[in-house]
Amino acid sequence: MTNNTIETIGCDLGDKRSEICVLDRDGNVKERKSIRTTREGMMGYFRREAAHVVIEVGGHSRWVSQVLKELGHRVTVANARRVGLISNGDNKTDRHDAEWLARLGRADVKLLGPVEHRDAKTQADLAVAKARDELVTARTRLVNHVRGTVKSFGVRLPKCSAESFARQTRERVPVELTAALDPIYKALASIDEQVKEADRMIERVARKYADVDVVSQISGVGVLTALVFLLTVADKQRFAKSRMVGAYLGMRPRRNSSGESDPQLGISKAGDGFVRRLLVNAANHILGPFGKDSDLRRWGLALASRGGKNAKKRAKVAVARKLAVLMHRLWVTGEVYEPVGYHQRQLERKRAA
Repeated sequence: MTNNTIETIGCDLGDKRSEICVLDRDGNVKERKSIRTTREGMMGYFRREAAHVVIEVGGHSRWVSQVLKELGHRVTVANARRVGLISNGDNKTDRHDAEWLARLGRADVKLLGPVEHRDAKTQADLAVAKARDELVTARTRLVNHVRGTVKSFGVRLPKCSAESFARQTRERVPVELTAALDPIYKALASIDEQVKEADRMIERVARKYADVDVVSQISGVGVLTALVFLLTVADKQRFAKSRMVGAYLGMRPRRNSSGESDPQLGISKAGDGFVRRLLVNAANHILGPFGKDSDLRRWGLALASRGGKNAKKRAKVAVARKLAVLMHRLWVTGEVYEPVGYHQRQLERKRAA
């Protein structure tokens, strides 16, 4: 929606300095300026008459948008995926980017796919889960390094979980590699302890959110997945229908339809990749040999059995998408989940209503 009763300011956020372009009420460039990307720099410049400020989502956008709102400005945070006119331009500079942000914001903010940032508390709680994920990723890289190193000496280490890797493999390392790999094993021991502590922290954080128990009723959805899902979506009322959450999390197939051509494409991968990966892992468990019987498992296995290239992989992603929709539905309604017959009962209730 266009609002030209106030000035529009495009602010291209840089790590150290940000470029400013001010458009007057008639759309003419009124001012260009470079300011420091600090709280002091932002507050010093934006202590002015209320304006519509357009910034692009990024590492600084959450705190900058908060500062600008506190100063009384209307703030639009542009989705980076929706501003191809800027990222793909043939004359891309920070000055031009700031002007394009202002002009797009002045024309119609819907063109920018506005992003709503989480509040500081939610962001801090989500950071706990993401820190654990980084620790697990580091551990995996170290484990792979050890396996690859000993393989070059003709030794193959046994299959085991990452948690038990150090305990089960250290004595099998060739003597020639002891000096090289001892520091790696010490680092693994330290990371294992840090992961355990992170798990305890996640349990403590999860207890602050009663709805974690609601969305984790589904077999295969653990506390971590449930918590990250809630914190990523943040507001259960943001979607008119639960099925919209799949697109929000980037699990809807992309479209490139033109004329009679409508090829089958992969998912968009928009939104948060962390929660998407957790949902796919949960789907993998649901479809795996230890998955419990449920409507979701039956549907996914039937989809995978159709054969064709990448059928199992696509079934896993499709189950992850349905899982996200189901979790949101349970979150909104607070219903008790019954794994078999749940969807049929939902349809019957809709018909009765």
